[in-house]
Amino acid sequence: MIAAFLSLAGMLFHGFIGGKIYISNVNDSDMEALTKSLSIVSWHVFTIFLFISALTLIYIAYNPEFAIAAYPVIGINLLGSLLFIFLGLGRHRALLRMPGAFLMGITALLAWLGI
Repeated sequence: MIAAFLSLAGMLFHGFIGGKIYISNVNDSDMEALTKSLSIVSWHVFTIFLFISALTLIYIAYNPEFAIAAYPVIGINLLGSLLFIFLGLGRHRALLRMPGAFLMGITALLAWLGI
């Protein structure tokens, strides 16, 4: 259940607080219109992912016979965490200063421990 609440808190922070900052920065940038649009869609798709992950993990907590549904959530969080790390170790150092790798890794671990 802790993994579910971590995803839910992440969704709220990412979607509302981070989204406001990010969208403002994107709209004020000199990127092409299509690049801005795709960037904002990507941001919101990740927020939706966090919400669906939270709902899935909450459902599993109350219906443990559906524990198999946690494996895709665990997998995508683990892979997302690794993506943050590998890109951050390369040319995208700023990713290592963001909470993504840590939060996604902890969510994957806690979800795995919960099932």
